[in-house]
Amino acid sequence: MSRLPVMSSKRVLTNSSGSENGQDMAPAQKRIRKDPESAKPQAASTVVGGRRPPALATRAPLSKPVRSVGAATVAVGPSRGVLKSSTAAAKGGNVKQPVASTAPKTGGGGNTRRLPWDLKGKVSDMEGKIRNYQTKFKSVNQENEDLKGSMVQTQSKVGALQKELESQRNQISEYEEELQVLAGVRDELEKVSSERSTLQREFSNLEGKYKVMETLRDSQETELQTLKMKLSVQESTLTRVQANLRDREEEVRCLKETVAQQKDELHGGEMERRRLHNTIQELKGNIRVFCRVRPLLTGGLTKHIQLPACDNKLITLAKTEESHTGKTADTQKNYNFNFDRVFGPGTSQQEVFEEISLLVQSALDGYNVCCFAYGQTGSGKTYTMEGDEFDDARGVIPRAVQQIFKAAEKLGAQGWEFAFTASFVEIYNETLRDLLYTGKANKRPEHEIRKSTNNEVTITNLTYEKVANEDQVHGLIALANQNRSTAQTAQNDRSSRSHSVFQLDIEGVNTGRDIKCKSTLCLVDLAGSERMMKSQSQGERFKEMTAINGSLSNLGIVIAALANKESYVPYRNSKLTYLLQGCLGGNSKTLMFVNIAPETDSFGETLNSLRFASKVNDCVIGTASANRK
Repeated sequence: MSRLPVMSSKRVLTNSSGSENGQDMAPAQKRIRKDPESAKPQAASTVVGGRRPPALATRAPLSKPVRSVGAATVAVGPSRGVLKSSTAAAKGGNVKQPVASTAPKTGGGGNTRRLPWDLKGKVSDMEGKIRNYQTKFKSVNQENEDLKGSMVQTQSKVGALQKELESQRNQISEYEEELQVLAGVRDELEKVSSERSTLQREFSNLEGKYKVMETLRDSQETELQTLKMKLSVQESTLTRVQANLRDREEEVRCLKETVAQQKDELHGGEMERRRLHNTIQELKGNIRVFCRVRPLLTGGLTKHIQLPACDNKLITLAKTEESHTGKTADTQKNYNFNFDRVFGPGTSQQEVFEEISLLVQSALDGYNVCCFAYGQTGSGKTYTMEGDEFDDARGVIPRAVQQIFKAAEKLGAQGWEFAFTASFVEIYNETLRDLLYTGKANKRPEHEIRKSTNNEVTITNLTYEKVANEDQVHGLIALANQNRSTAQTAQNDRSSRSHSVFQLDIEGVNTGRDIKCKSTLCLVDLAGSERMMKSQSQGERFKEMTAINGSLSNLGIVIAALANKESYVPYRNSKLTYLLQGCLGGNSKTLMFVNIAPETDSFGETLNSLRFASKVNDCVIGTASANRK
């Protein structure tokens, strides 16, 4: 048998308008079995209008289950059917099932009558039930169709309601967001209210302060009026000051022009000073000779040396000669010599240097200057050139260096910049030795004198030290004295056995005037000159003495050739003259110290030294010129 479609009681409830049947259908829905395809037939109970019919004991033909108005399932099955309580099944309780009645009720108006318990009666009873059920089935089908129509309407309404619900949910979300915003606004309002109270308190404080400020304003206005009056006075003062300032600026401009003009005049004066200074030195002679007499160890002066008090350029050697015949008395023979200056035994180092300071200044002016000491061993040459370490006893070399650096510093204010390079070399047995060498003795390099194309004389492998102050030069002089060759002779316990040559190369530049100058200051301490019989030299000392006298003799020959203006000057005959050729020629200024010993037994050596110095003094080598660019 076919089964009636089961309708959802929930939908019926939704579509109903709230009738009593619609309300009773929901619990009935829950009591229906969900498996309509069960293999075993089950007894069904029909609920119509909320009433439960009595149980049937008779066997009924199979029929399709139908859903009553109350959404209960009706099933026709065999006899022995058992009516299950839907309410009890839904609640899960134990419900006693009623026993099927042996006298089934007949359809109709609800009146029942008991039929005889036979097959015919049962059939007729079942036919009546079937007709009743068919009638109910038709009514239920009609109801089902009506319900389907109402279900479609309900579904459309449900869709509309769902859309409306969705829109309401969205609106609720918007309301929630607005609510959150309003909550934030409420918090802000609460903060504002608290701040307002704070501001009110601050406002009250500000009102008090404002009253105080008004009082201050009144006082400041009074002060402002006073300041305005002062400002007007100061403005008038400022006007006068600005006028004075313009006048001062004009004066400054004029002074700057005057300073520039004075700098030009100072530069012109410096050039004129150099010219006049050079003229004076030329008038004195480009080769000048000074004579200095060493004092006796016991003090005083011997009778054979006479120094006139009225003339500081004259020296006389007096010698008493015995008569060869014996008939006449002893005679005295005088040897008179004139030099540019004669210094007695009491002359200080400062006085000696003052006479040559102008000559040292010429070195900064761009002239080559040479100053050397000549004389026998022990006559005071080294003391004159180097002196002692005490300030008053300093010799020509340290004083000349000091003057050079001081003068260079003064000329720096006129735009001059100078660079100084020092070297110290000795000529020992016609061999050049570097006195500033600090390496191993067995690794000393060899040195040669070279002359460049511009007539500059240099020495190969020689130590040239850049110096910036006089202290550095004094350190080099001390190092050179330690390395210089000395030995003991009959004339002196510590005699210099070589010629020492100190050279200070000077390079000056005046960028503003575009002037350059270059010169050399050469200070020479010659070795002692004496005859072999006098020095009693032997062996190595004899060899040294021969080399020394040979170089000094060649120095005399060169000076004589310059005095005679010979075309050929033999500078190359000795290392000394070859090295000093730049300081002995026409482009130089030369000063010679002849040192003599006052002892009587040194008369012969003194006479020879003075004769040699006199020859040098008679030499005229022409006009010197400055090395300027």
